[in-house]
Amino acid sequence: MTITGTVFKFGDHVDTDGIIPARYLNTSDPGELGRHCMEDIDASFSGRVKPGDIIMAGENFGCGSSREHAPIAVRAAGIRAVIASSFARIFFRNAVNIGLPILECPEAVAQTGSGDHMEIDPASGRITNWTRQRVFQAHPLPPFVREIIQAGGLIAFTTKNLKK
Repeated sequence: MTITGTVFKFGDHVDTDGIIPARYLNTSDPGELGRHCMEDIDASFSGRVKPGDIIMAGENFGCGSSREHAPIAVRAAGIRAVIASSFARIFFRNAVNIGLPILECPEAVAQTGSGDHMEIDPASGRITNWTRQRVFQAHPLPPFVREIIQAGGLIAFTTKNLKK
């Protein structure tokens, strides 16, 4: 499964309040969360993002609270993967739990800009920036994490495996 899309690039320490402002935490509707994703950082984000696009960010993406709303909002906005220099641990786990592929690759972050066209292979960790004709290698996710993501998240993975 490869992911191809346009990059939306953000800086370091994007916290969960930046990803989904707290004033929208009174809903668990993914569509509503997606419409407000990144709104306080880039008010035009949800109007420009297309299904399959990619968020790229610096250090400590998803820091702050442990709310699962943040990766849900990202995925519901149409983002199919997040690449960052590093992730807050709770965001990383929550992203896996909801089936959102995430990769750490500081080199790709440093050499990619907003609007670049990119292809990601989460299984191998290969990241291709077609705009700049560069290839980067992230650490691939462990096989069990890839299985959870491919199933659509932890609940879908568990349900599938309970039926075996």
